[in-house]
Amino acid sequence: MSAKKKKKKHKGQTQDTYRRIFSIFEAPVSNFDCGEKCAPLSGGEPLCCSTGGAIPVANKAEFKFLRSRSDLWHKFIPMDAAGRKVAEELADNCMAMECKGVRHCERDNRSLACRAFPFFPYITKEGAMLGLSYYWDFEDRCWLISNLEQVTVTFVRQAMAAFLLLMADDQDEFDVYKEHSASMRRVFSRWRQDIPVLTPDGDALSVKPKGAAVSRLTTFYTHGPYQSAEAFARAVRENEESR
Repeated sequence: MSAKKKKKKHKGQTQDTYRRIFSIFEAPVSNFDCGEKCAPLSGGEPLCCSTGGAIPVANKAEFKFLRSRSDLWHKFIPMDAAGRKVAEELADNCMAMECKGVRHCERDNRSLACRAFPFFPYITKEGAMLGLSYYWDFEDRCWLISNLEQVTVTFVRQAMAAFLLLMADDQDEFDVYKEHSASMRRVFSRWRQDIPVLTPDGDALSVKPKGAAVSRLTTFYTHGPYQSAEAFARAVRENEESR
């Protein structure tokens, strides 16, 4: 759920950083519970609400802030090789964490990773924050990635403002997301696909992974079981039969 890999220590973030971020980033990603769309293929729970689907990563300052407000969160304990790999690759001041689960969700105490999922700030090669793009590893599992038109402008604006606050307090965060955006360009270049980016102006852009060409995105991509109603029904049926 995060692009944060081993880097030099980040020193700028404090609990107050997240107090300010949470105060301005409260909007839901869509006008309805999109978790209901992916739950049938995610063990009955939204993909982003289970460490079986996505492991939240937080700066330790954020974890301390969340723990000061609630007992919702605890340190994530890896139970398999994939989980251990996530935990081992984190920067020293970051940690993987886990909440009590979707049935015990406290909206005001969601982490930044939870609030923003599946999006991160897309930063151009020149260093401009163009808008929000998504963690492509979740393309075939996150319904929202195949339905970007359902993302509200309010969400995009608040998410962008939150990431700007984060980067103002910690320059290294800008470098992390710029590096992740570069990785996305390399991946999408191999796929020969343009990169979808949502802007705070309400536009959806199609960004060429090579060069600086940007155009309006008119056709939204669909992926995996979300390509059609028939594909989704077939995936649900196969998922139930495999249990």
